[in-house]
Amino acid sequence: MLAHSAIASLFSLPIVLTTSAETGPNGPLPKEILSMYPSAPLIRRNGEVDAWDNPSFRSAVRAQNKSQIILGGITTDVCTEFLALSLRAEGYTVFANTQASGTFDGMLAGDANRRMEGAGVVLQGTFAVVMDLMRDWRNVPGSREVLPWLDRYLPAYGFVARGHEKAVLNGTLVPGEEGL
Repeated sequence: MLAHSAIASLFSLPIVLTTSAETGPNGPLPKEILSMYPSAPLIRRNGEVDAWDNPSFRSAVRAQNKSQIILGGITTDVCTEFLALSLRAEGYTVFANTQASGTFDGMLAGDANRRMEGAGVVLQGTFAVVMDLMRDWRNVPGSREVLPWLDRYLPAYGFVARGHEKAVLNGTLVPGEEGL
């Protein structure tokens, strides 16, 4: 969830934060997320499970004036799925980060993902979301900004990038790698 939350900062995307029953079963948003976006709209819902059912949340999303939404939630089969389906019904293009939520077992996640995909929601993992937004390593943000982000939030890719850096620096590139 922290990696997903940090995507907006990396790409200067507008963000709307929300909680459901903050003093109840789900609790508040993690302080790490709140500290990333101290001035972002934070909609404290009174218990609505589908965030779109809250008029303040709908207004905050509409105020961003965007037609594409990237989302994640606490649970795939409720928080993410319900909002994704509501946004699709409103005509938004929706990208659900499948690594930004979880659920109680694989069957429930699969059911939710099939339902979202059937409604036209684009399912992507964190790496795919970031690459889709970046599009080209030469862009800004590009390799200079994205590689440190990947090293922090997706360390497996950071290992690959650091290995490549070492090969460049010590002259041990394998044939075909020099043009990358």
